[in-house]
Amino acid sequence: MNGDYPLRLAVEYPERQLDRVTTFFRLFLAIPIMIVLASVSGGTWQWTSEKGTVVAAGAGGLLFFGPFLMILFRQKYPRWWFDWNVELLRFSTRVAAYLMLMDDRYPSTDDQQSVRVDIDYPDVQRDLNQWMPLVKWFLAIPHLVVLAFLFVAAFFVVIWTWFAILFTGRYPRGAFDFVEGVLRWNSRVLAYAFLLVTDRYPPFALAA
Repeated sequence: MNGDYPLRLAVEYPERQLDRVTTFFRLFLAIPIMIVLASVSGGTWQWTSEKGTVVAAGAGGLLFFGPFLMILFRQKYPRWWFDWNVELLRFSTRVAAYLMLMDDRYPSTDDQQSVRVDIDYPDVQRDLNQWMPLVKWFLAIPHLVVLAFLFVAAFFVVIWTWFAILFTGRYPRGAFDFVEGVLRWNSRVLAYAFLLVTDRYPPFALAA
């Protein structure tokens, strides 16, 4: 992977015929792995029936508040917290790539498969300003606005790609590069504003 940003993301382009059947049923096939992802990503779900309201909660999720406090007051980022965030980001990116039709192999919970996400472990006292976590979420707002539009565009690109794969078995390269770029951009913003692993402002770019 090229680029010197502390987070690097690349998805291997499938130089082969993709499975048309699993592509056609992708949303349904992804339900089990999305449930697994939700169970370790945190969050709360609620639904109401005639018998009352049922609430289910997931445990885990990206660690933000703990690293935030440690960087702010101790200038430390515990390695196991960093490793958890990296592995969860890798897993969620594999699921996203599967949903976006970039790979027809079912997402693994541990193997990287065709998705590579690497993040440099920060030397907090050297690489991170202890006060920056207070404002990173605010500084990231322009990126979040742009990403909202990019994900809408990616949604329509994936719909078009779904038809392309059904008829040709191939993922159009231009569409693949665009969707990969959106995932990369989103992950860099996460690394900056929420994983807090770098003070380098993310580039406004899809490229590596």
